Amino acid sequence: MTPHTPNRNEPLDSIDRRIVAELSRDGRLSVRTLADRVHISRTAAHNRLQQLQQRGVITGFGAQIDRRSIGLHISALVVVRIGEVSWEEIAAKLATLPFVEKVQAVSGDIDIILTVSAPDHEQLSQAILRDIHDMPGVVSTRSHLILEEIEGHPPAQTLDIWRS
Repeated sequence: MTPHTPNRNEPLDSIDRRIVAELSRDGRLSVRTLADRVHISRTAAHNRLQQLQQRGVITGFGAQIDRRSIGLHISALVVVRIGEVSWEEIAAKLATLPFVEKVQAVSGDIDIILTVSAPDHEQLSQAILRDIHDMPGVVSTRSHLILEEIEGHPPAQTLDIWRS
């Protein structure tokens, strides 16, 4: 008999959804605490956690960092239109620039949205006007300063709308 190989597209059952929700709230939970919270054995929690990682549902564990506390006092969303260049190629180059946190492909009349954070206006300006705007393949940029951020709910915490 062939052992069951987890499939990335296989829907999550209610226990897996609860595991993901708990870890999205606190990625540092021990397997014992996780098992207690979702009402399964430690062995079952450990096995399910490994399967969720193998399936690519859980892609990593990391700290959430407050930008300001590490000296990044100003952030912007930078809308980028590109010319006749490969998205993958220009996205990879943009992702290596100083202060670029995230590169996202989007639909509509724009091509890319960047999240850029810097210590001050001068360095943010340099990142946008010199590093991003002058990159070969970039046709235009439009910047929007982030004035305030309020966290919503990570996808894993909206269990009421998940249905298997």
